Amino acid sequence: MNAHRNRLSRGLPLLAFLIALPVLAERADRDQPVNIEANRITVDEARKVQVFEGNVQLSQGTMVLRAEKLVVSQDANGYQKGIAYAGNGRPASFRQKREGRNEYIEGEAERIEHDSKAEKAELFNKARIKSGLDEVHGQYISYDARSENYVVSGTSPDASAEQAATQGRVRAVIQPKNRDTEKPAGTP
Repeated sequence: MNAHRNRLSRGLPLLAFLIALPVLAERADRDQPVNIEANRITVDEARKVQVFEGNVQLSQGTMVLRAEKLVVSQDANGYQKGIAYAGNGRPASFRQKREGRNEYIEGEAERIEHDSKAEKAELFNKARIKSGLDEVHGQYISYDARSENYVVSGTSPDASAEQAATQGRVRAVIQPKNRDTEKPAGTP
Protein backbone atom coordinates (compact mmCIF):
# COMPACT_ATOMS: atom_id res chain seq x y z
CA MET A 1 0.00 0.00 0.00
CA ASN A 2 2.84 2.41 0.82
CA ALA A 3 4.39 1.83 -2.64
CA HIS A 4 1.01 2.59 -4.24
CA ARG A 5 0.74 5.80 -2.22
CA ASN A 6 4.24 6.87 -3.33
CA ARG A 7 3.43 6.22 -7.02
CA LEU A 8 0.22 8.18 -6.69
CA SER A 9 1.84 11.16 -4.97
CA ARG A 10 4.56 11.33 -7.66
CA GLY A 11 1.89 11.29 -10.36
CA LEU A 12 -0.42 13.91 -8.92
CA PRO A 13 1.47 16.85 -10.47
CA LEU A 14 0.11 15.62 -13.81
CA LEU A 15 -3.25 16.95 -12.71
CA ALA A 16 -2.00 20.52 -12.92
CA PHE A 17 -3.33 20.56 -16.49
CA LEU A 18 -6.68 21.57 -15.05
CA ILE A 19 -5.39 24.87 -13.76
CA ALA A 20 -5.01 26.27 -17.25
CA LEU A 21 -8.48 25.16 -18.34
CA PRO A 22 -10.22 28.47 -17.71
CA VAL A 23 -7.48 30.98 -18.54
CA LEU A 24 -9.08 33.89 -16.68
CA ALA A 25 -9.24 31.83 -13.51
CA GLU A 26 -7.98 32.70 -10.07
CA ARG A 27 -4.15 32.64 -10.23
CA ALA A 28 -3.80 31.81 -6.53
CA ASP A 29 -5.39 28.40 -7.24
CA ARG A 30 -2.14 27.24 -8.85
CA ASP A 31 -0.40 27.33 -5.46
CA GLN A 32 -3.07 25.26 -3.71
CA PRO A 33 -2.90 21.48 -3.18
CA VAL A 34 -4.78 19.19 -5.57
CA ASN A 35 -7.39 17.02 -3.84
CA ILE A 36 -8.98 14.07 -5.65
CA GLU A 37 -11.73 11.69 -4.71
CA ALA A 38 -12.73 8.73 -6.88
CA ASN A 39 -13.99 5.19 -6.47
CA ARG A 40 -10.90 3.79 -8.22
CA ILE A 41 -7.46 5.05 -9.23
CA THR A 42 -5.15 3.27 -11.68
CA VAL A 43 -1.57 4.49 -12.15
CA ASP A 44 0.61 3.29 -15.05
CA GLU A 45 4.03 4.81 -14.34
CA ALA A 46 5.68 3.32 -17.43
CA ARG A 47 3.17 4.97 -19.79
CA LYS A 48 2.69 8.01 -17.49
CA VAL A 49 -1.08 7.59 -17.46
CA GLN A 50 -3.46 7.94 -14.52
CA VAL A 51 -7.11 6.93 -14.63
CA PHE A 52 -9.60 8.09 -12.00
CA GLU A 53 -12.99 6.38 -12.16
CA GLY A 54 -16.32 6.63 -10.39
CA ASN A 55 -17.78 9.90 -9.15
CA VAL A 56 -14.49 11.77 -9.62
CA GLN A 57 -14.12 15.11 -7.87
CA LEU A 58 -10.93 17.12 -8.22
CA SER A 59 -10.46 20.42 -6.43
CA GLN A 60 -7.67 22.94 -6.22
CA GLY A 61 -8.39 26.28 -4.59
CA THR A 62 -11.62 27.61 -6.12
CA MET A 63 -11.49 25.14 -9.04
CA VAL A 64 -13.68 22.04 -8.90
CA LEU A 65 -13.90 19.40 -11.65
CA ARG A 66 -16.52 16.64 -11.58
CA ALA A 67 -16.60 13.67 -13.95
CA GLU A 68 -17.34 9.99 -14.05
CA LYS A 69 -13.87 9.28 -15.43
CA LEU A 70 -10.69 11.34 -15.71
CA VAL A 71 -7.66 10.21 -17.75
CA VAL A 72 -4.42 12.16 -17.40
CA SER A 73 -1.33 11.45 -19.51
CA GLN A 74 2.09 13.05 -19.81
CA ASP A 75 4.37 13.04 -22.86
CA ALA A 76 8.17 12.70 -22.85
CA ASN A 77 8.56 16.50 -22.67
CA GLY A 78 6.39 16.79 -19.55
CA TYR A 79 3.27 18.19 -21.27
CA GLN A 80 -0.02 16.91 -19.91
CA LYS A 81 -3.28 16.03 -21.57
CA GLY A 82 -6.41 15.40 -19.57
CA ILE A 83 -9.79 14.06 -20.63
CA ALA A 84 -12.82 14.21 -18.33
CA TYR A 85 -15.84 12.07 -19.25
CA ALA A 86 -19.52 12.36 -18.36
CA GLY A 87 -21.41 9.44 -16.88
CA ASN A 88 -24.49 8.34 -14.98
CA GLY A 89 -26.61 10.96 -16.75
CA ARG A 90 -24.40 13.86 -15.59
CA PRO A 91 -22.01 15.91 -17.74
CA ALA A 92 -18.34 16.39 -16.94
CA SER A 93 -18.11 19.87 -15.45
CA PHE A 94 -15.78 22.46 -13.97
CA ARG A 95 -16.22 25.65 -11.96
CA GLN A 96 -13.56 28.20 -10.99
CA LYS A 97 -13.46 31.76 -9.68
CA ARG A 98 -12.27 34.40 -12.15
CA GLU A 99 -9.17 36.40 -11.33
CA GLY A 100 -9.97 39.71 -9.63
CA ARG A 101 -13.74 39.34 -9.99
CA ASN A 102 -16.54 38.11 -7.83
CA GLU A 103 -17.80 35.68 -10.48
CA TYR A 104 -17.13 32.17 -11.71
CA ILE A 105 -16.40 30.41 -14.98
CA GLU A 106 -18.43 27.22 -15.36
CA GLY A 107 -18.38 24.66 -18.13
CA GLU A 108 -19.89 21.29 -18.91
CA ALA A 109 -19.97 18.74 -21.71
CA GLU A 110 -20.02 15.01 -22.30
CA ARG A 111 -16.23 15.19 -22.73
CA ILE A 112 -13.75 17.91 -21.73
CA GLU A 113 -10.18 17.78 -23.04
CA HIS A 114 -7.24 19.96 -22.12
CA ASP A 115 -3.84 19.92 -23.84
CA SER A 116 -1.15 21.85 -21.94
CA LYS A 117 1.28 21.83 -24.89
CA ALA A 118 -1.22 23.36 -27.31
CA GLU A 119 -2.74 25.49 -24.51
CA LYS A 120 -6.16 24.47 -25.77
CA ALA A 121 -9.34 23.31 -24.03
CA GLU A 122 -12.14 21.57 -25.92
CA LEU A 123 -15.67 20.66 -24.81
CA PHE A 124 -17.49 18.02 -26.86
CA ASN A 125 -21.22 17.28 -27.12
CA LYS A 126 -23.81 19.32 -25.25
CA ALA A 127 -21.11 21.87 -24.45
CA ARG A 128 -21.79 24.95 -22.34
CA ILE A 129 -19.57 27.66 -20.87
CA LYS A 130 -20.86 30.36 -18.56
CA SER A 131 -18.77 33.32 -17.39
CA GLY A 132 -20.62 35.67 -15.09
CA LEU A 133 -23.96 36.23 -16.80
CA ASP A 134 -22.63 35.47 -20.32
CA GLU A 135 -23.21 31.99 -21.68
CA VAL A 136 -22.57 29.98 -24.86
CA HIS A 137 -24.03 26.59 -25.89
CA GLY A 138 -23.13 24.31 -28.77
CA GLN A 139 -22.08 20.78 -29.62
CA TYR A 140 -18.42 21.85 -29.56
CA ILE A 141 -16.53 24.65 -27.82
CA SER A 142 -12.81 25.21 -28.26
CA TYR A 143 -10.68 27.77 -26.44
CA ASP A 144 -7.15 28.57 -27.59
CA ALA A 145 -5.29 30.29 -24.74
CA ARG A 146 -2.47 31.49 -26.98
CA SER A 147 -4.71 33.43 -29.35
CA GLU A 148 -7.50 33.94 -26.76
CA ASN A 149 -10.03 32.76 -29.36
CA TYR A 150 -13.22 30.78 -28.77
CA VAL A 151 -14.90 28.65 -31.43
CA VAL A 152 -18.43 27.45 -30.78
CA SER A 153 -20.05 25.07 -33.27
CA GLY A 154 -23.39 23.32 -33.62
CA THR A 155 -21.51 20.27 -34.89
CA SER A 156 -18.92 18.30 -32.96
CA PRO A 157 -15.72 17.65 -34.97
CA ASP A 158 -15.92 13.96 -34.11
CA ALA A 159 -19.56 13.62 -35.27
CA SER A 160 -20.44 11.31 -38.14
CA ALA A 161 -21.93 12.83 -41.31
CA GLU A 162 -25.40 11.68 -40.19
CA GLN A 163 -24.99 13.24 -36.75
CA ALA A 164 -23.64 16.47 -38.23
CA ALA A 165 -26.73 16.78 -40.43
CA THR A 166 -29.02 16.70 -37.39
CA GLN A 167 -27.03 18.77 -34.91
CA GLY A 168 -28.19 22.27 -34.21
CA ARG A 169 -27.12 25.83 -34.05
CA VAL A 170 -25.14 27.58 -31.36
CA ARG A 171 -26.66 29.90 -28.82
CA ALA A 172 -25.08 32.78 -26.92
CA VAL A 173 -26.36 35.13 -24.25
CA ILE A 174 -24.15 38.18 -23.82
CA GLN A 175 -25.14 40.68 -21.17
CA PRO A 176 -24.58 44.41 -21.69
CA LYS A 177 -21.49 45.64 -19.89
CA ASN A 178 -21.58 48.72 -17.68
CA ARG A 179 -18.99 50.28 -15.43
CA ASP A 180 -20.15 48.44 -12.34
CA THR A 181 -19.81 44.97 -13.93
CA GLU A 182 -16.41 45.68 -15.52
CA LYS A 183 -14.62 46.68 -12.32
CA PRO A 184 -12.52 44.05 -10.54
CA ALA A 185 -13.72 42.96 -7.11
CA GLY A 186 -12.75 45.38 -4.37
CA THR A 187 -12.50 48.38 -6.72
CA PRO A 188 -14.67 51.40 -5.82
